[in-house]
Amino acid sequence: MSDGAAVRTTVNGGVLEVVLDRPKANAIDAATSRELGQVFAGFRDDPSLRVAVFTGAGDRFFSAGWDLGAAADGEEFEADYGEGGFGGFGELPRRNKPVVCAVNGLAVGGGFEIALAAEFVVAAEHAEFFLPEAGLGIIPDTGAVRLPRILPPAVATEVLIGGRRLDAREAERWGLVNRVVPVADLRAAALELAGRISASAPLAVEAVLAIDRATRHLSLEEAFAHLRSGDLEAYERMLASEDAEEGLQAFVEKRDPHWQGS
Repeated sequence: MSDGAAVRTTVNGGVLEVVLDRPKANAIDAATSRELGQVFAGFRDDPSLRVAVFTGAGDRFFSAGWDLGAAADGEEFEADYGEGGFGGFGELPRRNKPVVCAVNGLAVGGGFEIALAAEFVVAAEHAEFFLPEAGLGIIPDTGAVRLPRILPPAVATEVLIGGRRLDAREAERWGLVNRVVPVADLRAAALELAGRISASAPLAVEAVLAIDRATRHLSLEEAFAHLRSGDLEAYERMLASEDAEEGLQAFVEKRDPHWQGS
């Protein structure tokens, strides 16, 4: 984990809070991205942690994305951003735990792409999402891949190359955001969501994420065939787990389950 000036972490039960704090706009240079990657790799590898909540410091910027000041100083667009890719978790190998982004303000460029990589997004009412890269002569790589899978084609294309901004309510309406809350309630709402996820069986959570990633591109017939093939390791591990038995026993005994992750 990290307690550096740019990245702060706090653990609350099974929830890891990660705060990006780089005034004035929470922009991310390569060194900060690598630090975030180390934090999220630690989250991935720590069996006591179930969910991560990622946010920016302050209430103006979630993240302005790539640090253009670093770029002006010679940092290349294709720099080494660490094993998790830009922002630390979007391309992190073997990440089988969910991330909740608490978007506390402007999610610009790479900051928007970080939110797109999360499984859940809670946004403050004044949050905005936009991708300015095409106007700078480049493109948002991961945004160009992820956004058309979520938004209608015409809307995605306008955001990607037409400079369209999405406010929090519109992002919620299009399914980019789970819920919108007053900024004063943002942290509590994100932690409440994370707490509910953390209360679920960890192997069940892992299985859902694995199924989604393995079958999203398939037809329903192909997806169910893959699900029943025995090749989805996380799904098979969940079915054979002690936690699967514990969940049923706890229901019968009308008590809270005690998950072991096995």
